[in-house]
Amino acid sequence: MALKVTLESARDRREIIANLFQFYVHDFTEFWETRRVELSEDGRFPPYPWLDAFWEDPDREALLVRADGAMAGFVLINRFSHAGLTCDYAMAEFFVARHYRRERVGFRAAIAVIAARPGLWEIAVARRNTPALAFWREVAAWTAPGSTELRDQNDDLWDGVILRCKVGQGVRRPE
Repeated sequence: MALKVTLESARDRREIIANLFQFYVHDFTEFWETRRVELSEDGRFPPYPWLDAFWEDPDREALLVRADGAMAGFVLINRFSHAGLTCDYAMAEFFVARHYRRERVGFRAAIAVIAARPGLWEIAVARRNTPALAFWREVAAWTAPGSTELRDQNDDLWDGVILRCKVGQGVRRPE
């Protein structure tokens, strides 16, 4: 039986996102060509430099992902376009703990986030993160069939693929 995936506002839960970000950075280091961060003396990665903005800027949103009520990850949404174009929403950061990934928790969470926010979405995927590209292409095909534009970009704004898709009302939710 599939786990029940729910999203909740992280409005008063900034510390949880900061803690989960440690796992996110650890996972992401696998896709960097060179080491970009060092562990500090307390054994933690540096904090996400834009995290406070998700509690200060009304154009940003922080959500927690739960699977059968248990903490499973986070979603950060903003309107920053790596393509340098306008968009209604951008997937700033998305993380689901590894032990939930095989159970499609991330897929159902991504669909729920995007379906609840119709409009023009942008999802930038780092060049070396090929598992994420396959994941986001599947999400885009589900939420915006036939309307996804893929851009391969390598400039000061982004190095990787950018998916831009127009999401309408009534996106079907996976079971």
